[in-house]
Amino acid sequence: MAKHEHDVQSTIDDILRAMSAKGWRITDQRKSLAALFAEAGSYLSPKDVYDYMRQKYPGVSFDTVYRNLRLLSEMGVLEQIYLNDGLKFRARCQSHHHHHLICLGCEKTVPFEFCPMKHVSGLPGNFQIATHRFEVFGYCPDCTPVESE
Repeated sequence: MAKHEHDVQSTIDDILRAMSAKGWRITDQRKSLAALFAEAGSYLSPKDVYDYMRQKYPGVSFDTVYRNLRLLSEMGVLEQIYLNDGLKFRARCQSHHHHHLICLGCEKTVPFEFCPMKHVSGLPGNFQIATHRFEVFGYCPDCTPVESE
């Protein structure tokens, strides 16, 4: 199995394991939802997810899709972000600690290893950090605006 295939299957397994731990039945619809996020290279809007799920399961409602996205986000297997055109979701990376570069053009995400929190010390009021997010927004090579001459 190639590394990418292993990462995809590992992400699917993580999502399904979290669902099962919360007492969710593991249905074909939920397996499809997990696979969609495991294979996605960018953030997905609730409408993107609904359109994908509706192709495979015509009876699925937008409310059901949205409710599942919010619950999966609360479980910690999906992360959410507000981009220019609204709320988006992607699978949370579980393999190791890293951050992402996010393209403002295509919304593709690229992992990178630098973490600014490693350099933070002396927080005021003995503040205890529980978790953090660090995202860098810009343009990937495919979307970099061409400067006019």
